[in-house]
Amino acid sequence: MRGTAAEVLELLRAWDAEPGEPEPVVVETSGSTGEPKRVRLSRAAMRASADATLRRLGGPGQWLLNLPPTYVAGLQVLYRSIRAGTEPVVADDVRAGAAALTGERRYVSLVPTQLHRLLDDPDAVAALRSFSTVLVGGAAVPASLRTRAADAGVAVVATYGMSETCGGCVYDGVPLDGVAVVVGADGRIRLRGPVLFDGYDGRADLTATVLDGGWFTTADLGRLDHDGRLQVLGRADDVIVSGGVNVPGPAVAARLRAHPAVRAAEVVGVPDDEWGQRVVACVVGALSLADARDWVGAEHPRSWAPRDLVVLDAVPLLPNGKTDRRALRERAGG
Repeated sequence: MRGTAAEVLELLRAWDAEPGEPEPVVVETSGSTGEPKRVRLSRAAMRASADATLRRLGGPGQWLLNLPPTYVAGLQVLYRSIRAGTEPVVADDVRAGAAALTGERRYVSLVPTQLHRLLDDPDAVAALRSFSTVLVGGAAVPASLRTRAADAGVAVVATYGMSETCGGCVYDGVPLDGVAVVVGADGRIRLRGPVLFDGYDGRADLTATVLDGGWFTTADLGRLDHDGRLQVLGRADDVIVSGGVNVPGPAVAARLRAHPAVRAAEVVGVPDDEWGQRVVACVVGALSLADARDWVGAEHPRSWAPRDLVVLDAVPLLPNGKTDRRALRERAGG
């Protein structure tokens, strides 16, 4: 799917109105951790996802789009609008976009970095308060960010999903109607339901590695709490094997983000002759390596503490707002 938001919206309208079952739309993954893949999404899957989302949120509403329309999150904002019979507003500025909305129920979809920055702007916070729900996905939503949003009176719902599931399919740990979630013996999250993709375009071999018996095996690790809610622990390939120790990069990054001097943090592993992989902290803020190691070691095993630290002006982002992890690894010497 290519084009501007207006062009994609018209293409989706025509596609949704086609008789029979039209050809799937093809959406590229973000490529945040590797080569992008072309994901085939049927109309039945897109409808199942959009309609289940509207039911979960309490009914149809008007959407603000400020994400790229050709990635699945932005595409779904447009498609949910079609299914709801409402006209989306397209605006990069949340303040201007919120002012242009006319619907009684209002929705917007953001990535965590966007929400973090918007909460620093009182005018943007006032705009966010006007939304019935602010969906936040595409990356882990830190507890501290949710607390900030709640304290500011912003109604946030954290979503988990990917291009292969037509976007978010688990909301605040609870799967959408028709979606099943299990965690395999290897700790990987597996998903099943009407929202699953048809396969990777031109890559039957790759499709076969992740789709089996109607289940999609993700690259993410998770656990189910006592009440059945899904907790996403991070990507399986974010585990850094350093000196024979498995270091969960997302857990280290989350600890670093809790430091009062840190505004943002990511953790990557880079090749190292001595350690196999070296744990590198990439932070925005005033923090020394010694402080970072002590801070991580105070809550986690000392072997998880970063061995290098890179100070950034800002975390590099992809066009869809996700962290550009390949760029981070390059900055870290990987």
